[in-house]
Parts: sequence; structure tokens; C-alpha cells
Amino acid sequence: VQLQASGGGLVQAGGSLRLSCAASGRAFNTYTMGWFRQAPGKEREFVAAISWKDGGTYYAESLKGRFTISRDNAKNTVYLQMNSLKPEGTARYYCAGSRYLSGNYYYKNNYNNWGQGTLVTVSS
Repeated sequence: VQLQASGGGLVQAGGSLRLSCAASGRAFNTYTMGWFRQAPGKEREFVAAISWKDGGTYYAESLKGRFTISRDNAKNTVYLQMNSLKPEGTARYYCAGSRYLSGNYYYKNNYNNWGQGTLVTVSS
């Protein structure tokens, strides 16, 4: 599956953005989908994931309550709603997919399909 992320931009601290990731190819509903982010000079880190199996959602501890991941299998799209954004949220956000992944959602090496990323800049 090929992935295309969109929806990034410049937002003030406290604001919101909704990222989208459109997938092309078959069997999107068999892919666990994740969002990761990478700030300049830092490692790529886990943001959120949504299971292919039961739609269960998983978040980085520091983002719980502010970020929401969802998916629409009919549209082959996964979303990331980001609220109450902070300047430390400035990063390139990547969507990722892994077919039939059913655990260890937090590890980027478990995902073998990646989009090109979309840049989010949060101003203070």
C-alpha cells in the first residue's frame, strides 16, 4: 500500500490541526495504521496507532487526551486530530502501515509502509 499524508501547516500554540493519510492499494482494512513524528535533530517517535483487527487505539503517553486517531476503511484513509498543540509538537508527521500487525504498535521498525510526511509547525 502507498501512503500520502496531508493536512500539515502552521498553527499557533493551543490550536488544532487534522492530518489525513490516504492509502492506495488493496486491503487497507488489513493494515494497522500509525502516526509517527520527527523533529529536527531527533529520532522518529511514535504518536498513535489504530489496529486493523478491532479498531483499538494506542497513544504516546504524553499525547493522550489531546490527539485522536481514527480511520475510514471505506475511504482508505486514516486521520490524526491534534488539539491543544504545543510548540514541541513541531515536526514532520509520518503515517505508516503494517499488514496484520497485532501488537508492539509503538515500534517504528514494525511498519514497512511509510508516507512522505507532512510538516506541522506550532508557533508560540
